Amino acid sequence: MKQLMQGNTAAARGLWEAGCCFASSYPGTPSTEITEEIAKFSEVYSEWAPNEKVAMEAAFGASLAGKRSFCGMKHVGLNVAADPLFTVSYTGINAGMVICVADDAGMHSSQNEQDSRHYARAAKLPMLEPSDSQEALDFFKRAYTLSEEYDSPVIVKMCTRIAHSQSVVETGERQEAPEHPYEKNIAKYVMMPGNAIKRHPIVEERMRKLQSFAETSDLNRTEQGSDASIGIITSSTSYQYVKEACGDKFPILKLGMIWPMPDEKLKAFAQGVKRLVIVEELDGFIEEHCRSLGLMCDGKELFGFLGELSPNIIAEKLGMSHVDGVKLGETLPARPPMMCAGCPHRGLFYTLKKAGCTVLGDIGCYTLGAVAPLSAMEMTLCMGASVSALHGFNKANSAAHSVHGNPPAHPPVAVIGDSTFMHSGMTGLANIAYNQSKSVVIILDNSITGMTGHQQNPTTGLNIHGDPAGKIDLEALCRAMGFSRVRVIDPYNLKECEDALREELEAGESSVIISRRPCALLKYVKHNPPLHVDTAKCVGCKSCMKIGCPALSMKEGHAHVDETLCVGCGVCTQLCRFGAFKKEGA
Repeated sequence: MKQLMQGNTAAARGLWEAGCCFASSYPGTPSTEITEEIAKFSEVYSEWAPNEKVAMEAAFGASLAGKRSFCGMKHVGLNVAADPLFTVSYTGINAGMVICVADDAGMHSSQNEQDSRHYARAAKLPMLEPSDSQEALDFFKRAYTLSEEYDSPVIVKMCTRIAHSQSVVETGERQEAPEHPYEKNIAKYVMMPGNAIKRHPIVEERMRKLQSFAETSDLNRTEQGSDASIGIITSSTSYQYVKEACGDKFPILKLGMIWPMPDEKLKAFAQGVKRLVIVEELDGFIEEHCRSLGLMCDGKELFGFLGELSPNIIAEKLGMSHVDGVKLGETLPARPPMMCAGCPHRGLFYTLKKAGCTVLGDIGCYTLGAVAPLSAMEMTLCMGASVSALHGFNKANSAAHSVHGNPPAHPPVAVIGDSTFMHSGMTGLANIAYNQSKSVVIILDNSITGMTGHQQNPTTGLNIHGDPAGKIDLEALCRAMGFSRVRVIDPYNLKECEDALREELEAGESSVIISRRPCALLKYVKHNPPLHVDTAKCVGCKSCMKIGCPALSMKEGHAHVDETLCVGCGVCTQLCRFGAFKKEGA
């Protein structure tokens, strides 16, 4: 049956059709929907793991038990999972194991532009790269076949455009995977040095076999063109841009298996064209490999290393301003990100800014605390880094204070979300407790994993299906880690926030503040009626504008409330000295 399908949905369908039985992931844009979609199939056990390392290790365990398994993550998540990734390359697998990594060129929702193709080369693992939804379905199915044939996990690399665009897909039926009963094999699966030394030659031989496979595989195909003055080697979404910009004019070598690459096929293609051009996003991965084969080519000097490509860019760099007589269009203006109306983080960040704190931040919705007008966050590095960095910041300062005796002018604190805390904040907090820095850590508990689209986490008490699950008590956990000062505040109550912050900063010992209120967008959250402004009392001082609420604006010299956005949280009323904000009926 043919249907229109998003790339991530098609990927999940491919996993299901291939007989996948186990899926474990941590949500991360643009990979999240693969696991959300596969969770809809009853034949597949699906879960959200606390982080990507745990997810990959769980998927390996399922493979070891003889079931086809999957784990998914975004590019920075693969950094977290790199430890098991490199070693599972040595152990190999039992049943097929597929790893999806989704890159985010253009940083639509990420802190860097990381090219995950380097991981395939460094870990010596095969990597496939689909260029549309149909290939997403097909390549995820093929990945299991390759995984079991070559005794290796297989990485499938998605990107934002392939993950979230839609194209026509022809679906099939589920085929149950062959049996792979677990057999004890210490030499294969126990990676102590004596065994690992013997496994390394097996890895190298596997890569040689995969390289030979790449030469003849239909995953890599050549498309003829009418003009051999230019030949293009490309992959993934760049292939789609090339086709849109150039049509069938130039010959194309499309790589569906991006590692290992088909060396002889690359050489043969280059010999048949006058000028070789490599079109790829982010790093010059294909280009570097072609140059290592002695091929002269153009690539990054044309297209650069930054951001996403587009048909416009490719057409411009190849000297083609028109495609089939149609002038290529302009890009759309960007929309700046902002916290939602009623976001529980807003009041807390306002308090931190008012107190003049140096705020070390983390990854999540609350990263928007760095955006004007709040501008209340000064560092964001990676998941969990706020807590670890605060410890180092305070230890360094305390050493300086012992010499110079000057307390910090702007007291430092760390902020981290509930899901991010479970992901990788706990170890940083353990370091604070163990090595005794006087640090104030604020856990922003909005009862969900917010930025990636409302996924459950170990603190919510619900699993990926919304069924009751184990629930971690944050207060009890922090106390068990050695913190005697643990308190919960309501971020809608600005005085409560100010009092708690002041008291904990003055306490002289480490403490944890839990800022707890559920995300305003959760369906079960009941909102108050929207507020309105009494223009007779509003003096136009703009004090309410300091919180940056999208429901507030200035019109004709007075504050104005957009009733379609306002959730009646009341934070703005606490900023108005003139009582201009009124509840419904008042």
